[in-house]
Amino acid sequence: MKLSELFENVPDIEIRSLMVDSRKKRPDSIFFCEKGMMFDGHRFVEQAIQNGAKVIVHSEPLENKHPDITYIKVKDVNAVLNKVADAFYGYPSHNLLMFGVTGTNGKSSIACIIRDVMNQFMPTGYIGTIAIEYGNVKLPPLLTTPDIDDLHGILADMVSAGIRCCALEASSIGIEQGRVDAIDFDAAIFTNLTHDHLDYHGTMENYFQAKKKLFDHLKESCVAITNVDDPYGMKIVADCKCPVVTYGIDHPADYQVTRYQLLKDRTIFTLRCNNMEYELETNLVARFNIYNLVAAIAAMNQKGISITQMLPLLKHIPQIAGRMERIDEGQPFNILVDFAHTPDGIEKLCQYASAITPKGNRIIAITGSAGKRDTAKRPIFGQLLDKYADMIILTEDDPRNEKPLDICKEIASGIHEKPYVIIEDRYDAIRQAVEIADKGDTIIIMGKGDEKFIYREFGREPYEGDDAIAREAVRKYYFGNRED
Repeated sequence: MKLSELFENVPDIEIRSLMVDSRKKRPDSIFFCEKGMMFDGHRFVEQAIQNGAKVIVHSEPLENKHPDITYIKVKDVNAVLNKVADAFYGYPSHNLLMFGVTGTNGKSSIACIIRDVMNQFMPTGYIGTIAIEYGNVKLPPLLTTPDIDDLHGILADMVSAGIRCCALEASSIGIEQGRVDAIDFDAAIFTNLTHDHLDYHGTMENYFQAKKKLFDHLKESCVAITNVDDPYGMKIVADCKCPVVTYGIDHPADYQVTRYQLLKDRTIFTLRCNNMEYELETNLVARFNIYNLVAAIAAMNQKGISITQMLPLLKHIPQIAGRMERIDEGQPFNILVDFAHTPDGIEKLCQYASAITPKGNRIIAITGSAGKRDTAKRPIFGQLLDKYADMIILTEDDPRNEKPLDICKEIASGIHEKPYVIIEDRYDAIRQAVEIADKGDTIIIMGKGDEKFIYREFGREPYEGDDAIAREAVRKYYFGNRED
């Protein structure tokens, strides 16, 4: 693409790529001097030039300028990057039916439900915490919401592969940093807002305002889908220019669940919408998954898929790896693996465990807390486990450069009544839970889900995933140790 197709009054030179990381070699590229949380791109212009940048987009004055390099000074580098990336990759989101999902909990589940159901009607991709998936392509995740250049590049690859629809998780940090500013959303879903990411946002109000930006900027032909039962549900869509549709259980809504029955292996509920009632059965379990499913139903229905078309597909939704995943290797006790890493997520998982665990049996909870992230929630985790669990095992969870033992002690500061033990190695923690579980008990393993990595002091290290370790532990340490 010619530079003149992206900017006015510039040389007619060929641009082959965009660059936001000066360490990566990108021949004939435009380097954008973004200001990040820790680094300012203006400091790395020389490195960018060495790695192939022919054009520098900057907002601050630059002292050393090369005669063979084109410099473009702008007011807002991030805004220009959004505009340029969208154009450079051929406006990919405009060529897709785009679903955006934001909120503290439920983003991955809703986006995956949309992907799985919509795939039956048109080729659909998914971008989020779990993976990047479309067609036969499955790539490891980048960020929950990838950086601007990566995101538009992935969407362009989807379009090239014949994909017609995409479900995208929009994190609060991704929204705040403008990563989705140039995405042409057709439907945007709000799930809920509870304590999380306060290390970044500072306050719940700032956290809310970051999420709200997504809805403030939706086009008029979009539709906003919001959880009317959440205290922030109607506030977040207060300034929407597009139609707003509600869903919920406890309050009147456009898509309202009027009755539900939670079972160990499925959920049955009645959905009222469009002056009709529908009886639904799904393999998804727990009350919070009713919210997730109805949010997805509402969004897809608003974009042309009838509920009667969806009904047979909702009965057996593919298991979302590491999200309320039941581990069944034939053992006589329950094992649930979930990504829960917020107070709200942990409480909802504990409530479901309480509902399915027979009286007289135990809930054995395993969790940790990520290093260098929102330390204020650690004692809250302890308080919740103290309320719901019978035995607590504290362990590592992406410790980064913190000591797992110190993190566990902070969680333990909220535990005052229930017995707990600290087992720093996560594999050993899961193994210990399996070895002490009795018939009818429930083990809940929280925090990592199916993630195949763990963040330590010097970056990512390979990790099997809580789901895989739980299965192995049952086979090896439960059945393997039985004498009968």
